[in-house]
Amino acid sequence: MVFAGNDPTGGAGLQADAEALMSMGCHAAPVVTAITVQDTFGLKGFAALEPGLVAEQARAILEDMPVAAFKVGMVGSLANLTAIAEVIADYPSIPAVIDPVLASGRGDPLSDEPLEDGFRSLLCPLATLITPNSREARRLVPEADSLEACAQGLMSLGSRYVLITGTHEPTEAVINLLYGNRQFLERFSYRRLPGEYHGSGCTLASSCAAVLAQGLEPVNAIVQALEYTHKTLEAAWSLGMGQQLPDRLFWAREDEADRD
Repeated sequence: MVFAGNDPTGGAGLQADAEALMSMGCHAAPVVTAITVQDTFGLKGFAALEPGLVAEQARAILEDMPVAAFKVGMVGSLANLTAIAEVIADYPSIPAVIDPVLASGRGDPLSDEPLEDGFRSLLCPLATLITPNSREARRLVPEADSLEACAQGLMSLGSRYVLITGTHEPTEAVINLLYGNRQFLERFSYRRLPGEYHGSGCTLASSCAAVLAQGLEPVNAIVQALEYTHKTLEAAWSLGMGQQLPDRLFWAREDEADRD
């Protein structure tokens, strides 16, 4: 089950989540939290749905279909964040992947009110895995003096695992850092690709949720999701005039090329 906004480019949001989940062998149950107006350059506007409607969407599916994992992306408002946390809290045995979306890739805010306290107090305690980029990690733990301190802070709030992605860091390679059990676990280094990408965070968090839904333990699930996400970026295409969009169905087009 995915809680996220609709992105008309199809690069991020619910479509990105659904494509990633399908590619990793899962069916997506999309719960709409917000409608956005955006293109490949950035966000132009958004409207959050009413929190009661968000919760009703989720509970209707939870009473009808087996849900194997939750993934939370754009929530749109603090009221929606609260409603989502209340739903997830009722199903403690279902793993939850939290992508703490605070702003678009260009830096546009994705809520009319601050969400940091809500993520810290309501969603972190429910998170099997939280996947902030380095900017989000620093906003969520502003007192931290390092990314490791950010991760420790998020784990102290209840997140079992923390994966901090390093796209925004000034390093030659992209360094992603995984923490769990209150300690550093693994460092993943990837070649920094040229250009900018719209929807990479959605892709990563949803693919993590997909593999967790299939019963893999978290570290192996994260490794598989990182590999898949990097391949979608290597195959990214420029469908608009701004950021490139990850090709989450690259594997299908590779099969077509093999048949030609």
